[in-house]
Amino acid sequence: MNHPPERPPTGQTVHSSDARARLKVLGAGIFSLLLVLGVARFAYTPLLPLMQQQAGLGVAQAGWLAAINYAGYLSGAILASQISSLVLKDKLYRIGMVMAIVSTLVMALTTNVVLWAISRYVAGLCSSAGMLLGTGLILNWLIRHNHRSELGIHFAGIGLGIAGCSAAVMLMSPALDWREQWWAFTAIGCVLLYPALAWLPAPDQTGLTASGQKMVDKPPSALYLRIFMAAYFCAGFGYVVSATFIVAIVNKLPGLAGQGNLAFLAIGLGAAPACINWDFIARRTGDLNALILAAVLQIVGILLPVMVGGLIPTLLGALLFGGTFIGMVSLVLSMAGRYYPTKPAKMMGKMTLSYGVAQIVGPAITGQLAVRLGSYNAGLYFAAGVMVVGTLLLLVLKLVERRDAQHTRPQG
Repeated sequence: MNHPPERPPTGQTVHSSDARARLKVLGAGIFSLLLVLGVARFAYTPLLPLMQQQAGLGVAQAGWLAAINYAGYLSGAILASQISSLVLKDKLYRIGMVMAIVSTLVMALTTNVVLWAISRYVAGLCSSAGMLLGTGLILNWLIRHNHRSELGIHFAGIGLGIAGCSAAVMLMSPALDWREQWWAFTAIGCVLLYPALAWLPAPDQTGLTASGQKMVDKPPSALYLRIFMAAYFCAGFGYVVSATFIVAIVNKLPGLAGQGNLAFLAIGLGAAPACINWDFIARRTGDLNALILAAVLQIVGILLPVMVGGLIPTLLGALLFGGTFIGMVSLVLSMAGRYYPTKPAKMMGKMTLSYGVAQIVGPAITGQLAVRLGSYNAGLYFAAGVMVVGTLLLLVLKLVERRDAQHTRPQG
C-alpha cells in the first residue's frame, strides 16, 4: 500500500519527562531554523532595498545573489539525499549551524559581490543543514519515541524567522545602516546557536523505536515519486519569487512605497502558526487534499498584490502566501519522513532537489524580467501560472495513489 505508515494514536500515553524531551527537541529545531533561515537566509530579503540604496547593489545582481543562495541550498539537498549515516548527518547539521553565523558575518565585512556570492552559497548550504538534516534527525527522534510524525511545531521556526528578521530590520533601519544591521544579525545568530546545538540529542542508531518495534521503510512507487517531485518543483517556483522579491515588489506598487517590510512581516506572521494548522487539516482531509487546498490558496496569495492592489489586499495576500507555502513544505517533508522513517532525509533531499532547482531558476528569471519590463509583476504572474500546473499534478497524483493502492491490494 502506498500510503505513509500510520501515525501513533492521539491518546498515546507519554510520560512528562518524555514530553519535556519532545519539546526540547522541537525547540532545537525551531532555533536552528531561526538561525539558518531567519538570520543566514531571509535577512537578505528585507535588507535588499537598503543594500541597493547604500551599497550600490544592482537589480540583476540582487537576483543572481538570490539564485546563488538557492544553488547552495540545492547542493545541500543533493548531499542530504546521498547520506544514510545518522552520525554523519548530525555532524554536518552542527557544522552548518556554525557556518550560518560565518556566512552572515561575511555580508558585513565587504562590499565585494564575489564574496557576497560565496556568503550566499554557504548560507544556502546551511539552510539545507537545518531544513533537511535537522528536520530528518528530529523526525527520526519523534518516530523512535512514538510521537506523531508531524512537523508543524518545528516548522513554526520558518515563519518566526521571516517575521523576526523583518521586524528587526524595521526596528533597526532608522538607526543602523545596511552593514551595521548585518553585524546585528551575526550577534543574534550567536545567541540562537546554543539551543540549536545543545537541545538536539545525539542520534540513536539501533533501528528500533523506544518500545522495541523495528522501523520499516514503505516507499511509494517510482511514478508517484516522479509526479510528486514535479509538483514540488512548481511549488518551489511559486514560493521563491514572492519570498525573494516581495519587499521590492510592494515598495514599487502604487501608493505602497515603504510598505514592503510590512508585507514581509505579514508573510512571517502567516507562516508561524501555519504548519500546525495544516497538520490538523491533513488529519481530516488526508495529505494530498491538504496540499491541493494549500496550492490553490497560495495562487490567490501570490496574485492579490498585483491584481487587486492597495495595502489591505496586499497584506491579505502576504498572510495567505505565508500561511500556505510553509504548510506545503511541512506536509511534503512529513510525508517523506513517514515513507522512510529509518532515513527520512533521503527522500526529503530528493524532494528538495526539485524544489531547489525551481529556487535557482525563479529569482534569475524574475530579475531578468524586472530589468526588461521595469517591474517585478510579470514574475508574480509567471509564478502563479507555474503553481496552477503544480496543482493539476497533485490532482493526477491522487489518481496514481489510487492505482498503486489497487495494485498492492492482496488478491482474494
